[in-house]
Amino acid sequence: MILRDIAHCRSGDKGDTANISVIAYEDKDYELLVKEVTPERVAEHLRDSVKGTVIRYELPRLGALNLVLTHALSGGVVGSLALDAHGKSLGSALLSLPIGSHTNNQTSKLG
Repeated sequence: MILRDIAHCRSGDKGDTANISVIAYEDKDYELLVKEVTPERVAEHLRDSVKGTVIRYELPRLGALNLVLTHALSGGVVGSLALDAHGKSLGSALLSLPIGSHTNNQTSKLG
């Protein structure tokens, strides 16, 4: 199973920082998000883009996590030569994160 099976993302960016909210479709899946969508796993999954830190904030009443990724946008949208360096691209890439019993150390690279 991958993250997109149980959650969706909303994201934004400011300068070189991306903000991604991961929101469970169903309340029952929130605890799986907390267990599987750790700052370490997010940093590893997005390692080709995120050069700084990943900070996670838990929002249990919303069934969501808020992730703040620093040094994640090649200097920022207007300062980067990279194509589509927006936060929404990272949110979409994060949705391919393996979760649940099928994690077995799989990793995905941004293409």
